Amino acid sequence: MATKVAGKFESSALATPANAITVVRLLAAPLMLLLIVDLGVSWIAAVAWLAVASTDFVDGWVARRQGATTSGAFLDPLADKVLVLGALASLASVGLCSWLPVILIAGREVIISVYRSAVGRRGISVPARPLAKLKTAFQDGAIGFILMPATGRHDLWVGHTILWVSVALALVSGAQYLLDSRRSGPVVAVGRGTDELPAA
Repeated sequence: MATKVAGKFESSALATPANAITVVRLLAAPLMLLLIVDLGVSWIAAVAWLAVASTDFVDGWVARRQGATTSGAFLDPLADKVLVLGALASLASVGLCSWLPVILIAGREVIISVYRSAVGRRGISVPARPLAKLKTAFQDGAIGFILMPATGRHDLWVGHTILWVSVALALVSGAQYLLDSRRSGPVVAVGRGTDELPAA
């Protein structure tokens, strides 16, 4: 049972509404990926992706109102990575996008996740940058445009252009994380829903 302090959940709370939404996102991921592989470019897949991707904003809004938690700080970016990388891999597997941007984005995520974990154990803070959320938004948008029949059947360049912009944002934000960690002091409590969102 999650505890509350002054109407908000404590940072150590696990069973929170925001975390529940994030878990639903994680559970929905396999179904979303199967939908992409089975239907490809279709309004059903596009609308389903929009619905699943929009829950990122919903659980962030709930967390800001009810209190950020350390579990949410872990689960939220994990759900983002599972959904985005899974969707991109599914698109590549059916020939709707190249594997190269998928590999670049996945490689960046692995490197930054390992690096943040390593420096975190040494007490070094790596605050999130605005580009981190922006690149996730571009990735979500790219997947949506590739899946929409209006832009996916004959104008894949729209989604592909947005996807490559998201690759550039991912690489730049990754470089910023590496530079920021060299200047940061001891780690402070950072949770989802705060100004320093842990979205890598």
